[in-house]
Amino acid sequence: MTIRVLLADDQALLRSAFKVLVNSEPDMEVVGEAADGAQAVALARSERADVVLMDIRMPGTDGLAATRMITADPELSDVRIVMLTTFEVDEYVVQSLRAGASGFLGKGAEPEELLGAIRIAHAGEALLSPAATKGLIATFLAQGPGAEAVGEAGRARSERLAALTAREREVLVLVAGGLSNDEIAERLDVSPLTVKTHVNRAMAKLGARDRAQLVVTAYESGLVRPRVE
Repeated sequence: MTIRVLLADDQALLRSAFKVLVNSEPDMEVVGEAADGAQAVALARSERADVVLMDIRMPGTDGLAATRMITADPELSDVRIVMLTTFEVDEYVVQSLRAGASGFLGKGAEPEELLGAIRIAHAGEALLSPAATKGLIATFLAQGPGAEAVGEAGRARSERLAALTAREREVLVLVAGGLSNDEIAERLDVSPLTVKTHVNRAMAKLGARDRAQLVVTAYESGLVRPRVE
């Protein structure tokens, strides 16, 4: 299966470099280029992109707004978004995760990291740049954009948590801790396939698009508390 990639960045030179890199891989192809968020949304629909590499800061409709539009469209539910940012740890990163992005990557990432990010996102996994500490991300998630904005959503997520089994909750906590399915399987002494089943069921019950949204839910519902070091 070829991964259909959409590039959204207002810098034409950067898009060209990414295009050459992505098209050099036998399992990927660039199906469109957008200079702003509005174009990205339109191309995501028309070109049936699998993964969008989305710059956060663009003129007009920025990457954050475009991400919200894409994730809110039921017809684009399979589209995965990786946010690209020059500053790997700021409020935009957390806002993008809340908006439905699968993760983020710094523009200075190595080529192998970028290609790996596309494959990870396409597989439905969460992608957090190695340069961003989990503790800092967790702290931002806990702080949120304001109690009123998060309160209702947080309460709704807490209510959904009640539908999870004890094992599903346990797996969710470990997912929020950044563990892979293999690592969780080893921790719980079960098979990776069993862990995958629990993760998929938790996603379905919580209405999460992917693993990244499970992490957001775990923190915003209060199931997992950030550790401030």
